[in-house]
Amino acid sequence: MPEFPDIEHDGEVLTESETKLEKPKLYKVLLHNDDFTTMDFVVFILVHVFLRSEIEAFSIMLKVHNEGVGIAGVYPYEVAQMKAEKAMNLSKAHEYPLLCTVEEEE
Repeated sequence: MPEFPDIEHDGEVLTESETKLEKPKLYKVLLHNDDFTTMDFVVFILVHVFLRSEIEAFSIMLKVHNEGVGIAGVYPYEVAQMKAEKAMNLSKAHEYPLLCTVEEEE
């Protein structure tokens, strides 16, 4: 039978340490306007990759079209990077040059 240390007489005292957890930094996924990607396809990307409603997607698409750039969403870094890559891969598969970038949120 294995011997276990005598916990009651070990001499060590466990104390509760105060560990402060910080929220992870958030990153914006930006969609950039171009002259080739259709408005319908941008809405499609916003709905299917960024899980936006049709109304939100249409509003963001108009912002991208009129101002040159729009925020598709704000996520932790790994999620933002993955969504940006997925959007660009879908765009490339449909022969559109849609550009998505990731920037740290201020």
